[in-house]
Amino acid sequence: MQEIKLYHSTRSRSVTASPSQAVLQGIAPDGGLYTLDAYSSETADYRHLLDLDTLEMTAEILSSLLPDYGRGKMRSIVRDAYRDKYTSEVLTPVVPAGENGMLELFHGPTSAFKDFALSILPFLMRESSVLCGSQNEVLILTATSGDTGKAALEGFRDVKGTRIIVFYPDQGVSPIQKAQMVTQSGNNVCVCAVRGNFDDAQNGVKQIFTSDHIRQILHSRAVCLSSANSINIGRLAPQVVYYFIAYREMIKLGRIRCGDLLDYSVPTGNFGDILAGFIARQMGLPVGKLICASNANCVLTDFLRTGVYDRCRPFHLTLSPSMDILISSNLERLLYLISQDADLVKKLMDDLKNSGRYTIPAFMLEELQDVFFPAFCNDQETLHTIREVWNHYHYLCDPHTAVAWNAAEQYHKAFPAHHPTVVLATASPYKFPSAIQEALGIASVGNGYETMRNLSSLTGVPVPPNLKNLESKPVLHTDVIDKEAMSDYVLAKAVEKQWNR
Repeated sequence: MQEIKLYHSTRSRSVTASPSQAVLQGIAPDGGLYTLDAYSSETADYRHLLDLDTLEMTAEILSSLLPDYGRGKMRSIVRDAYRDKYTSEVLTPVVPAGENGMLELFHGPTSAFKDFALSILPFLMRESSVLCGSQNEVLILTATSGDTGKAALEGFRDVKGTRIIVFYPDQGVSPIQKAQMVTQSGNNVCVCAVRGNFDDAQNGVKQIFTSDHIRQILHSRAVCLSSANSINIGRLAPQVVYYFIAYREMIKLGRIRCGDLLDYSVPTGNFGDILAGFIARQMGLPVGKLICASNANCVLTDFLRTGVYDRCRPFHLTLSPSMDILISSNLERLLYLISQDADLVKKLMDDLKNSGRYTIPAFMLEELQDVFFPAFCNDQETLHTIREVWNHYHYLCDPHTAVAWNAAEQYHKAFPAHHPTVVLATASPYKFPSAIQEALGIASVGNGYETMRNLSSLTGVPVPPNLKNLESKPVLHTDVIDKEAMSDYVLAKAVEKQWNR
């Protein structure tokens, strides 16, 4: 019988939880993130995994990361989570574009990479309640910089025993992203704009999670809090899977042989997606470099170059809004995995909270630079990349994917003897039609929906049905609050009998 390893907080090894408890809680009570000491290859042979189809592979990987669910139950969860939701049998296919492979993560119900994890998280959370013997209603709180919100809303819509509140930065997401959220139907969903940026919304959610006062009030009402952000290990673990899928598909394309190293370029904001690649590497997948691609909010680029994390800098609203982040929460897990020192991680997080910056020891920076290559590009370079990729390879990419492509080019130039590279294509280009229109030099034709139709007509790339149908949907969510009002808003919503939408 497989030993069930306990997760523990990144800030204290004594704060522990079973895998199902970690999924249900979302964040550790001391404010840390749940992690293992390492994600070993002992419980999952990558060569065996590559021989499996996508659903079998997903079940095997998640069973190794969340073993208390049991393999049989996990197979059932995976089947239920992905049945009839994706337009590709592979779920996340790889398409060649020049020397790179494009890992297309946008074939799910909301046309963004978040779908892969958020299609299954509600099922994992529901089973967690059973395993933990919880009778409480689960209230999901999520801050989004664009794509997480809609994917979480769609995943948790009308799931019994759950309700979800999504906070997004007012003026900080694309019009299409906003439309996806504010038209969301469901009796258990709520969407609210926050006057501020993503970091303000994310910090507000974290403060609610770590407030004993709020937890006690909610507990008295038989409500427990959880998260759909990648701070939740149940959200992060599924993202590991598509690194294995990409490797398998690159073998099928003849770009690599089994055992060859493969580089991945990842558009990075909150650091969850690229951390999933690091975990895949720890599990034995032959991952070469993880290229950390940032936009003008290049706090991660500077950190990986210098070892100094400094959020005290100008905040930029860019064409790639899902990466407009200055506090990358999942980086905390990486700091623990590199250092194996919870006391050090707690000190670094306290430094970040109190002074807005921290500096890691030299040995940690050396280890990070051995795995990660940092790069960034601004909006003009992003537009240029979209245009060049279309002109040279007839591949239409969204601004976030363009940032990752640009970063991969920077890496290839710096290291000509690089390995084959997969670029993570994280969203449909039609979620950002104005940016694509500008990049391709196409004249404006009206609102975003008209722009989508015009782009599709000119490029021959179809608009996903879920985006095409947005225009006819009514707006159901109009709340806008100050960041200081988030706690009161959550408590008020928690006592409402039903959210009639």
